[in-house]
Amino acid sequence: MIKTVAMTENIDTLLEFPCDFPIKAVGKSCENFDALVFNLVSPHAPDLGEGAISTRTSARGNYLSVTIMVRATSREQLDTIYRELTACEQIMMVF
Repeated sequence: MIKTVAMTENIDTLLEFPCDFPIKAVGKSCENFDALVFNLVSPHAPDLGEGAISTRTSARGNYLSVTIMVRATSREQLDTIYRELTACEQIMMVF
């Protein structure tokens, strides 16, 4: 038997704020995908530094993953960032 737990039940106990939290977005490889992700996240994490973003191209070059290290200050901040990213049509996955 597999038991699933709603993420909202225990999220407050899993993280202590503030903390550094990586967020990864994946989409089809295009010239400005990393800038798109940065522009969606930065209004909600204004203290992003230059080294906060890293990118990786898939083996065949079809997809790009962008990881942004956010200084998370609250669960609400992370929820807002995830909503922004998942609402974007060019982003296929966020984790």
